[in-house]
Amino acid sequence: MSRQDSSGKGKASGRGGDNTRKRSSARGNAPFKKENTNKVSGRQNTGGSKSAKKSDGIRLNKYISNSGICSRREADTYIATGLVTVNGKIVNEMGYKVQLSDDVRFDGRRINPEPNTYVLLNKPKGFATTTSDSKGNTVMDLVANATSARITPIGRLGRNATGLLLFTNDDKLKEKLSKKGMSRLFHIELDKNLKASDLQKISEGLTIEGKEVMVEEVSYVTNAPKREVGLKIKHMGNSVIRNIFDHLGYDVVRVDCVTIAHLTKKDLPRGNWKHLTKAEIELFEML
Repeated sequence: MSRQDSSGKGKASGRGGDNTRKRSSARGNAPFKKENTNKVSGRQNTGGSKSAKKSDGIRLNKYISNSGICSRREADTYIATGLVTVNGKIVNEMGYKVQLSDDVRFDGRRINPEPNTYVLLNKPKGFATTTSDSKGNTVMDLVANATSARITPIGRLGRNATGLLLFTNDDKLKEKLSKKGMSRLFHIELDKNLKASDLQKISEGLTIEGKEVMVEEVSYVTNAPKREVGLKIKHMGNSVIRNIFDHLGYDVVRVDCVTIAHLTKKDLPRGNWKHLTKAEIELFEML
């Protein structure tokens, strides 16, 4: 399996904390290159309080106007005619204020007053893929300074897994990828060499606990021990890889997401993020 080495450069990248450097544990040559890594301590996300009062929010007509639906004056008319709901309830009140976290819908379709934003993170170890504040260090801490938009991760990586993770507030893209999946290439290190017969089983597809698990590609990593494997899969969860190898009697030592669709880690050190370029965003329309 070969790894692509190029992707369009995005805007200036950012860091989630200090930049103490250490050597990467990645091995082998193609398709996986060695990578400098940074130990990063996440910065706490200090976004608005969930308990903010309605009086501290945004006027509903402005919220609708900012979404690009219509002007504020036209929004008042639509509000008066009952075409707008907030958290499932029709709102007719002029001057009603909402929070960015509210579910605001126009004629049944959810709207967003923020521009679509896309952020790619090269995740280090020790950060959970969650938006919960009760899980310790999370990936949201690492991208807290990337944008004021309400971005969330697409797909998951385990706390001790590393590599690429995509964030966005684009609900259409999230829905599309949740239905179709998104190809991700992983560099996996096992506790022992992977048998050729087991490699073949993975390639052909496995049935685990009554569910069929299919992969797109699997191979040994070039010029590396047989315990290092490249695996491309569209599944968006963070447990499927461990389930595959647990099923065959192997322990997973290390997981690193090397590519997401057409996106790679080129010029994106561990612990850093970048905004996607227009070209990178447009390529998602072809998936």
